[in-house]
Amino acid sequence: MSIERLVKFECPCCHKLTLEEQGGDEICPVCFWHDDGQDDPHADEVWGGPNYELSLTAARKNYKCFGASRERVRQFVRPPQPSELAK
Repeated sequence: MSIERLVKFECPCCHKLTLEEQGGDEICPVCFWHDDGQDDPHADEVWGGPNYELSLTAARKNYKCFGASRERVRQFVRPPQPSELAK
């Protein structure tokens, strides 16, 4: 039996509480952003790596526009659970 962690961290892209740790190399199931540690101070930069040509700022705009960090990953995302909404 697995026990879900009570403390979740906010995804830097969609701001839902979906991550086990910050910058932990996880993929958010709500927006499909690969959390490589990029955050607000560097949001406009393109780091390459797991998010390819996408800056965090662009990913946030995409999420607001069509519900995923990139259009091509829309099929992999899901709506946030009530427990994942920031309070």
